Amino acid sequence: MSAREQRQAASDAGLSKQRVVEEAVRLADREGVDGLSMRRLASTLGAGAMSLYHYVASKEELLDAMIDVVFEEIELPPEGTDWQSAMRRRAISARQVLARHPWASGLMESRTSPGPANLRHHEAVTACLRKAGFSALMATHANWLLDSYVYGFALQAANLPFDTAEELADVIEDAYLPRLPPDEFPYLNESAAALVAAGFDPAKEFVFGLDLVLAALEPLRAPHVNPHP
Repeated sequence: MSAREQRQAASDAGLSKQRVVEEAVRLADREGVDGLSMRRLASTLGAGAMSLYHYVASKEELLDAMIDVVFEEIELPPEGTDWQSAMRRRAISARQVLARHPWASGLMESRTSPGPANLRHHEAVTACLRKAGFSALMATHANWLLDSYVYGFALQAANLPFDTAEELADVIEDAYLPRLPPDEFPYLNESAAALVAAGFDPAKEFVFGLDLVLAALEPLRAPHVNPHP
């Protein structure tokens, strides 16, 4: 074995599926998932590209495992509390996790071979809704609505040119208002001025919308039903 082959073998010996997946998540966090390839990942790990296939058979299997890591980080709806509080905590946790892993928002429900954390998460969410009195069909409606809101908000937030109230005010005053002649866009001018005056914080918008969704779902359940105690 050549010296180069010996160095490669030594590097590959430190690999494991957990290390491969964790590094793939870190790489996607830094650079996005579109540029993720087995070759790029192997280079980051200092390993041979073919050696990765001992741990994940394909990029699709790698993505399944990466999404499972993301689901593992999301808090499950806690038991022993009302359904709205439980789902609120779960949704806020999901929003925080997706802010750390913005590449994952468009992939969360796309996997056809979900991992154990993915399945545990969906089972816990469905159980919470069913025990709250939602029928099996209505629980699905509620779950889809909540997930659409969470994932959609995460995708939008990842692409906004501001994160804080101060940054939003700067964008409005420096980039937005100069493009809005008041006589042509009176309502947009009014809204922009109101946002700046109120110190509008985009980070708080998620909870505002979430509470509206939860309140709208409340009348659709039949309380005190526990189909699988």
